[in-house]
Amino acid sequence: MIKKGILKGGKRTEANWNNSKLGEPFKEALDQFKEKVLNRNDFDPTSLLQFGLFMSMGVINILKENEARFGLEGQKAVNDALIKTGYMVGEQIVKDITIPLEISPIELMSFLATIINTQAWTSIEDPRIDNDKQCSFDILWCPLQDVYSAFDCRVQRYLVQGIINAFRDSNILDNEYQIEFTKTIPAGAECCNFIISEKRPGEIDKWEVYSKMLEKKALKK
Repeated sequence: MIKKGILKGGKRTEANWNNSKLGEPFKEALDQFKEKVLNRNDFDPTSLLQFGLFMSMGVINILKENEARFGLEGQKAVNDALIKTGYMVGEQIVKDITIPLEISPIELMSFLATIINTQAWTSIEDPRIDNDKQCSFDILWCPLQDVYSAFDCRVQRYLVQGIINAFRDSNILDNEYQIEFTKTIPAGAECCNFIISEKRPGEIDKWEVYSKMLEKKALKK
C-alpha cells in the first residue's frame, strides 16, 4: 500500500490550503453519484477504474487511428478536442474560487495542480513548494500507469494544455509557468515527477515545444 502522498480530499501542510476553495470538476454528476450509487451495498468502486480505463483506451486508439488514416489533420482534430475538454475542466476548477489574500502565486499554482492531480486524474500526489518561483510534485500512482505506454501519455499533454489555457483566461494566475517532467512510471520510474516554475520574459513554452516534438514523432511512426 502507498501510504505517502495525498488523494482527493487529502490535507496539505500549508495553512492556506484549508482557507482555499477550488471548484470540483463534474460536480453535478458527482452529486448524483453520491446520492444514487455510492452508498449501495452492491457497489464495487473498482468498476469506476475499469470504466475510466475503457474510456482512456478509446481516446488513445482514436488518436492513433486518426493519425494513421488522416495524418497531420487527423492528429490535430483529436488534439484540439482534448484541449477543449481540458479547458472545460479548467473552467470548472476555477469557478467560484476563493483564496486567501496572502497566498503566494507559486502556492496557488501548486494548489491548482493538486486539484488536477487528485480529482481530474484520480492520482496519488506528493506535492512540494520548492521556493517562491517553483513547485513540484510526484505522482506515486496513476490509474493509467498499467495500460498506457510512456508514449501514450502524450494524450494527457493536451488535456493539461486546455486546463492551463482556462487558468490563463480566468486571470487567476499572476505569472506564466513552465511545466516539465523528469520521469514517468510508464517509462520505468518509481514515480512521475513534474516541475512547475515561473516563466522568464520571452522564454519559450517548454510544454508546447515538447508536445510538437511528440506530434512529429507520432506521425513518423
